[in-house]
Amino acid sequence: MLELINFCEFFGVGIGVGVVGALLGIGGGLIMVPLFMLTMMPPHGSTFQTVQQVIGTSLFGVFLNAISGTLAYIRQRRVMFRAAIPFALATVPGAFAGSYISEYFSGPGFSMTFGVTLAFLGCFMFWKSRSKRATARPEDFDIEHAEFNKTLGIILSFGVGFLSSILGIGGGVIHVPMMVFLLGFPAQIAVATSTFVLMVSSVVGVVSHAMLNHIVWIPAIAVGAGAFVGAQFGAKIAKKIRPSWIVVLLAFVMVCLGAQLFLRGYLA
Repeated sequence: MLELINFCEFFGVGIGVGVVGALLGIGGGLIMVPLFMLTMMPPHGSTFQTVQQVIGTSLFGVFLNAISGTLAYIRQRRVMFRAAIPFALATVPGAFAGSYISEYFSGPGFSMTFGVTLAFLGCFMFWKSRSKRATARPEDFDIEHAEFNKTLGIILSFGVGFLSSILGIGGGVIHVPMMVFLLGFPAQIAVATSTFVLMVSSVVGVVSHAMLNHIVWIPAIAVGAGAFVGAQFGAKIAKKIRPSWIVVLLAFVMVCLGAQLFLRGYLA
């Protein structure tokens, strides 16, 4: 009976994470990781014994969230494959590069500096939430023929993979604003494209953590199933709300994540 209750708890968490992750194109790992660490690791719980187990289990949920969200956005015809495929491929070498030289960039000072920068960018996004790019409608965007700076997008995607690897954060929180404000994608197109990128990039992480036995499978399956369901609702909400609301919500997440990174560095 207790195991069933625990399964339902993880399933419920997964639904919430799935809704937010698919709505904003961020996966949801930045919600699950701190939640599981604070409530389900010793001395507060015993579900997870190591941080690696928390990350591996959360990443499995992110992966299923991204698969479900991608399927939903493909049905909505909002995934810009001309950008999604090269951007996804560019994040992979960036992640590898970050993993090899993380020791030179992952100190408290770097975490604090990037946290402040991310919070500042979140405030900037909130300020720009009524701008032309932030309010652009996907219906007015020609997803098949619209021009964008592919070279800049690939370079920035490499950087997204690099930072994600060093800081252990989902790339969507950086990718979506990049596509909106630098490449001119409407918010919903950016979210859908970011979700596809996240689906591709998370495969490597899931396989790696599975091989290292970092995934606690019962919680992973429960939270992943919930995230799969929640992502369908998140995609439906994203289709109906104003683009500027997505930008505002993402700005709020960026400020919160920036504060979290700053505190992580400050308390290290």
